[in-house]
Amino acid sequence: MPYRRLPNTDVARLRALKIAFLKGKDLPPFKLAFSQGSFSKVQSFMPSYEHALLLHKNAFANQVHKSRDYANALKKAKLYISHFIQVFNMAIIRGEIASSARSFFGLEDSDSRVPVLNTESDVIKWGEAVIKGESERIRKGMAPITNPTMAVVKVRYENFLEAYNFQKTLQKTNTRTLGDLAKLRKEADEIITKVWNEVEATYAELPDEIKRERSKEYGLVYVFRKNELRQIRVLKNESAESQA
Repeated sequence: MPYRRLPNTDVARLRALKIAFLKGKDLPPFKLAFSQGSFSKVQSFMPSYEHALLLHKNAFANQVHKSRDYANALKKAKLYISHFIQVFNMAIIRGEIASSARSFFGLEDSDSRVPVLNTESDVIKWGEAVIKGESERIRKGMAPITNPTMAVVKVRYENFLEAYNFQKTLQKTNTRTLGDLAKLRKEADEIITKVWNEVEATYAELPDEIKRERSKEYGLVYVFRKNELRQIRVLKNESAESQA
């Protein structure tokens, strides 16, 4: 005997509500397999649920779409900050700049390594340090680093910051719309369960197979268990062999 399975995704819930709504709209009350009270609940609830689902879908799509721009801005910022520090270190090796100048960037005088830029926080920290430090060096009359210049590094860094802040906004919007949608799921499940219970009650006196077929017209879903599917396949094979 197959069992009834309630929707377990937002799309499936909305589909079940729409089927119930269309049935309630197209059929007169005396032909409808569920109550007018349940139809009124479907009619009033479905638009808000559909709207919440659409908002979350759009928020998620925007976040995914803009993530490519953000990833590119992050990559460029890492690259230019890293190259700037590498060129600065090479100038020290050539004797053009004193190693003590590393202190402008918050680095140890003897530390010629390029700082780790694995995370967004790393990029923000060292981007600010490099921009501030280079401005201070130039203000004190020291020769600026070129190729890349600080102006170019600053542009790449600011592009990253803009993309970073925008991505955080999109993430917050996505989280908020998902939370709003989650709050409606319980009510959606309760309405669908009530409608489906009433449909099955209406067809309760019919043979099981006919009852399920009639109920499916109202969106009800029935699922066979694994052992039942195996039995069905065996019966089909036996039937095919007997007809051969």
